[in-house]
Amino acid sequence: MTTLFTSAEVRNAVELLASRSLIRLVTEIDDNGAIPPRRLAGTLPDLSSHQLRRAAEEARAHGLVRTAPGAGLELTESGSELADLYDAAARWARRHAYPAPVCEFSSRIRHVLDLLAPSLATERANCLSRPSAARLPSDEAEADLVRPRALLIQWLAGNPQATRVSEPEPVA
Repeated sequence: MTTLFTSAEVRNAVELLASRSLIRLVTEIDDNGAIPPRRLAGTLPDLSSHQLRRAAEEARAHGLVRTAPGAGLELTESGSELADLYDAAARWARRHAYPAPVCEFSSRIRHVLDLLAPSLATERANCLSRPSAARLPSDEAEADLVRPRALLIQWLAGNPQATRVSEPEPVA
């Protein structure tokens, strides 16, 4: 069974998951273990304090990280699964030189998520098995997208909070 989402839900999830600072935080913890909160700036010096604070808040709010006493920020099970999705997306992008032969890790992930997004929306159900072919390098590359797409669907199904679309605040 395939779970489909509305275009707004997919857009909301991709916006969250493709955040450069969130990608950096999740993959850093996945690669190197827990980060003490006071060491975030030293561990991720390419991110501003605002970006770090926002990434940590988003990660906590979506259940991706928790603060472990004596260790610092560590990934939850959901965070570890997201790190696996990021790894699969980046491996696919590197293997197929997508979007370019040389590209930043977080940019590769963003492009792959953008590539997968249309096939996840209910409005595009008849395109479900074939994401926008014009944007893919080859049929072989498209076939290789099966794993990242399956991981994304599985992650979104297990983390519905990431697809929630905020209701606009009523004007007083």
